[in-house]
Amino acid sequence: QVQLVESGGGLVQAGDSLRLSCAGAGRFQGNYAIGWFRQAPGKEREFVAAISWIGGKTYYADSVKGRFTLSRDSARRTLFLQMTGLKPEDMAVYRCAHKAVDADYFAADDYDSWGQGTQVTVSS
Repeated sequence: QVQLVESGGGLVQAGDSLRLSCAGAGRFQGNYAIGWFRQAPGKEREFVAAISWIGGKTYYADSVKGRFTLSRDSARRTLFLQMTGLKPEDMAVYRCAHKAVDADYFAADDYDSWGQGTQVTVSS
């Protein structure tokens, strides 16, 4: 069983930065991946970024490439999403998720455990 808890969301102005955290607990086994997804009101959930935990390779949505960066603290099993140059269109609930198979990172349905989410609000 895997548990994930997000933190770090908040209200910022356009152009500001935020760092989200995803703390993991429980049984992490094998070569897994952790991803971030977001969902704004009235919109579909969308992929933001993901990391292959063992190998460290990262993947980003085109909409955040160059602005968002993943990093991790393996000892604490915590994943960070550093967000810079925030835009109003980045406003959403951000959730991290665990994927037991280290492949095909972009589809939310392939993830098996999810955190509750953290709200990011960006004012223009």
